[in-house]
Amino acid sequence: MRPNPSNEAIATVLNNAKTIAVVGLSDNPDRTSYQISKAMQLAGYKIIPVNPKVDTVLGEKAYASLSEIPEKIDIINVFRRSEYLPDIAKEAITLDCNVFWAQQGVQNDEAYDMLKNHGYTVIMDLCIKVAQAVLV
Repeated sequence: MRPNPSNEAIATVLNNAKTIAVVGLSDNPDRTSYQISKAMQLAGYKIIPVNPKVDTVLGEKAYASLSEIPEKIDIINVFRRSEYLPDIAKEAITLDCNVFWAQQGVQNDEAYDMLKNHGYTVIMDLCIKVAQAVLV
């Protein structure tokens, strides 16, 4: 596994971010992606759902892909299995965003290397809600 940034760098990312695109955000309140995104929304972040199977989640319009989002994204937060990360990373590097965050239990060296080579801050296998609660 590749190293994550320091706690100080992660805190800076979270303090400077306003908008989080959540890839794989479910509209099911029992799912972890929903619960964590709701907590981040309550903490003041705008959540943009990225899921082709839903229309809205947490009161926000959902998009089928990252590239369809019309506004600036500060963090791409991924709730998909590790094997999907390279494809999501390929789409991410075409966007005006520089932070890619894969949730706890999700990591992929190929995606990590690709994103780092394109100047991304890459955080993997770490829960964004836990980091926000502890570091911000």
